[in-house]
Amino acid sequence: MALDVFFGLMIPFIGTALGAAAVLFMKKELSTGVSRALTGFAAGVMIAASVWSLIIPAIEQSESLGRLSFLPAFIGFWAGVLFLLLLDRLIPHLHRNASAPEGPKSTLARTTMMALAVTLHNIPEGMAVGVVFAGFLSGTAEITLGGAMALALGIAIQNFPEGAIISMPLHAEGMSKPRSFVYGVLSGAVEPIFGALTVLFVGMIVPAMPYLLSFAAGAMVYVVVEELIPEMAQGEHSHIGVLFFAVGFTIMMALDVALG
Repeated sequence: MALDVFFGLMIPFIGTALGAAAVLFMKKELSTGVSRALTGFAAGVMIAASVWSLIIPAIEQSESLGRLSFLPAFIGFWAGVLFLLLLDRLIPHLHRNASAPEGPKSTLARTTMMALAVTLHNIPEGMAVGVVFAGFLSGTAEITLGGAMALALGIAIQNFPEGAIISMPLHAEGMSKPRSFVYGVLSGAVEPIFGALTVLFVGMIVPAMPYLLSFAAGAMVYVVVEELIPEMAQGEHSHIGVLFFAVGFTIMMALDVALG
């Protein structure tokens, strides 16, 4: 069982590393259309995972509260949103295609702040996978090993293009290919770290499970709305981002229902 959890926590990180490796083999930066499509796909996966893998189980686990069964999910969701908002304010970072960095003033290089932006993005994904595996370990009826693996696989699938989306622009900014690859890989390293910390924390406080499930959902939705949706809609009007959002959403939904 411990081995299942270890592999589950590593699967999303492997997806990021494989995607980051694209910089070693591709000569040109991703086109605008491809970048929009990949960003939309990632957003769709994250929204579907937030609903099916996190919020619905959180509400189901609170059924004993009757009409107030939504309350833990409501509180946890807002806590996740405010947590990411706080990190946005405390950590200097630069979103792709943005002209100015966010957070406190910093002398960090543009490439470093771009990597930090993706790293911030990956924290809630690691927490989401961690809390679901913690639910499986605690024997929570609403969370099965198949459901936990479905979430890990879905996050890994959307991490593959994300790895390329971070490493390719870093190379375009003047960073060498090997270093761009390393930065891309490191941006995903927070996922198994925060996943493992979440497993340990939830293991000590099992009653907090509904709050933590929805906390991860709120953090992921914050990332989608604050970062991914603006990125997939930048520039000339196009439907490609929306279409791939739908592709990502339905694939994650199918994975969760079929495996969970």
